[in-house]
Amino acid sequence: LSESTVLISNDDSVHSQGIKILEDIVRPLVKEVFVVAPENEQSAVGHSLSIHDPLRIKEYDDHHVSVFGTPTDSVIVGIQKVMKDKKPDFVLSGINHGNNIADNVTYSGTVAAAIEAALLGYPALALSQCLGEKSGPIDWSVAQEHLPIILEKMQGMAWSSNDLININFPVAGVKKEVKHRVLQQGHHQMSEEALIECIDPRGKPYYWIGPPNETPADKELDDDIAGLFAGDITITPLSLNLTDHNAMIDFKKVFS
Repeated sequence: LSESTVLISNDDSVHSQGIKILEDIVRPLVKEVFVVAPENEQSAVGHSLSIHDPLRIKEYDDHHVSVFGTPTDSVIVGIQKVMKDKKPDFVLSGINHGNNIADNVTYSGTVAAAIEAALLGYPALALSQCLGEKSGPIDWSVAQEHLPIILEKMQGMAWSSNDLININFPVAGVKKEVKHRVLQQGHHQMSEEALIECIDPRGKPYYWIGPPNETPADKELDDDIAGLFAGDITITPLSLNLTDHNAMIDFKKVFS
């Protein structure tokens, strides 16, 4: 780990507190850190790629570059341009302001940056901080304490080139002893309340897409929703191969 070169990206922008916290955590653990992330916030853009507009970059210094584009764009620019002569040993995306669990991973720009790194052949972790219901300054203490331990434990591990690792940190203080739990991806039960109708000062309607209900329906379920809201760190390997192998068996019977 101490000889590693790391690329850090995110979707909250190069100026976000989370990415600065992540760099502060990782820098003492590795040999070299490069930060390449969107210039502006790109939350919930998913795995979108800029193909109709040119990509412009802003170099703050040799190791800090922003991209006027998406998280996916940023990882491509980071690996193929900024780090073309010194490829990363692994890629970290985050720390996101808000969790990325269950179905949220399909919308998440944080997860998308890790997806792009994995597609390019680099081990990648997506990191997110649960905010809870209270507003105010974010307490990053769980990530600051536990991420170095997690990275040390993962040192030397090998996983499929189709996989990335999605890690979520709980709100600090939910429980005294935070566990590292490897859990499956959960599923949010969407409701009609997800689309919120409002009226503007001129009497015209507009809409907000609200967050899903993240309260676990079954707190005993072994998934990332229940684990995170129980106060533990959730570690979920995600596969980029979306093939449903069980369904393939049935389809082969029909189409053979």
